[in-house]
Amino acid sequence: MSVGDIVNSYDSASTHHSGSFYNGHKVINDPIHGHITLDDYTVEFIDTVQFQRLRDLKQVGPLYFVFPGASHSRFEHSIGVSHLSGTLIERFAREQPELRITEDEIRCVKLAGLCHDLGHGPYSHVFDNAFMPIARPGSTWTHEQASEMMLEYLVEDNNIDLDSSDVHLIKDLIAGEPRSNSKYEDRKFLFDIVANKKNGVDVDKFDYIERDAYNLGLRISYDPKRLSGYSRVINNEICYHQKEVYNVYEMFHTRYTLFRQIYNHRVGKALELMIVDAFMAANDYMKIADSIDDPEAYLYMTDDIIRTIERSKCPELSESRRIIKNIRTRNLYKFVDEFLVPPELEAHLNSDTLTAQDIANSQTDNAGLVAHDIIVAFTKINYSMKERNPVDSIRFFSKFNDQESFNISKQKVSYMIPSKFQDINIRIFTRTPGKMKAVQKAFRRFLGHITHNDVNLDPTVCVPDDYPTNKRRRSST
Repeated sequence: MSVGDIVNSYDSASTHHSGSFYNGHKVINDPIHGHITLDDYTVEFIDTVQFQRLRDLKQVGPLYFVFPGASHSRFEHSIGVSHLSGTLIERFAREQPELRITEDEIRCVKLAGLCHDLGHGPYSHVFDNAFMPIARPGSTWTHEQASEMMLEYLVEDNNIDLDSSDVHLIKDLIAGEPRSNSKYEDRKFLFDIVANKKNGVDVDKFDYIERDAYNLGLRISYDPKRLSGYSRVINNEICYHQKEVYNVYEMFHTRYTLFRQIYNHRVGKALELMIVDAFMAANDYMKIADSIDDPEAYLYMTDDIIRTIERSKCPELSESRRIIKNIRTRNLYKFVDEFLVPPELEAHLNSDTLTAQDIANSQTDNAGLVAHDIIVAFTKINYSMKERNPVDSIRFFSKFNDQESFNISKQKVSYMIPSKFQDINIRIFTRTPGKMKAVQKAFRRFLGHITHNDVNLDPTVCVPDDYPTNKRRRSST
């Protein structure tokens, strides 16, 4: 059975989004950005099965199983990014006519914002960051590549009148850089808008940080609209007013906080690991990983795949069904322990030097641990540019001279800005709840050999001695 055989139909009436017409344009009311006016060419893209597919991809993946408010999808996020992209480039065109921004460029930037997430798979980053590296070891596939594939499929399948040069430009805008001798080499500011590879400040972040916080009931401490409004193009790159430098730091800190507290929630991570196991158990039969090579099959790769597995009766999917049932009944993999890696140990503790087998080999009490009992998860949380300070790559201008740009060192902003911009955290989970204590002891013994010390971790994550091994304990959300 291939993914393309999955029964999943789209009623023609359901592909049309809600909204109203005003002066011949489609207007929708968005909870984040208010009333958004959609151009005819944007509506033409939205009213396709390739774009409507995004309704069935939760924006924050499995976290909907943890946070009931996190029901928003990639569909509304993508419309929001398109809106912000258009708002920004149209302001540049209006306020800086010397840039000679064309209508074609405005259209392509809006469509790049709209289509940048077309390539996400089921449960978004669970698919591309966790499942695919296991299903296809050594693969360099990314969801951005899938977005390019689905963009081509959308244009061709719906007979959309778009020049091949515009399609290539949209692809490059999604990638965040002009490629292969692009004629836009001297217009690199266009590629700062949707996916900024230089410093990470782009409208994609503006939308998802604000939208995720809103749906999760969190408050954010930075103002994305102000940051966007105090920007201009200088020397072929987007720069920001110098008084917004602290606002920029607040944006990155807010992103860090979301990753720390929400996106890497312990229960959310356990759910992610279970979904990956369910996909792997179904992969040989359903050819899930192979879908990335076929846009028609990938069209049906959405969060609904677990429903397809649940409904099936075939014996080949029995193990996958079992795992999904455990998700539904909250019989989850258990969090065992975690360790924040000190900078001096980062070279000695990585996915090559610490594996499930290494922990199993460290057991001392004949607990019967095997590698399958243990899951080692490495998590990197940063300010979006790995260990670098992204603000070092941002240029600013002053109110006295908006024709020249400059960098601002963090020492001129605040002495409370961190000196390190990435945390590496090791988390240990177990598929076998009755072995939690044994797994923890083995993990700490392994760390003791690495650090040559007794490892004193947070006592709040210790497994109690009286942990019930003979009955299921419910996991909290």
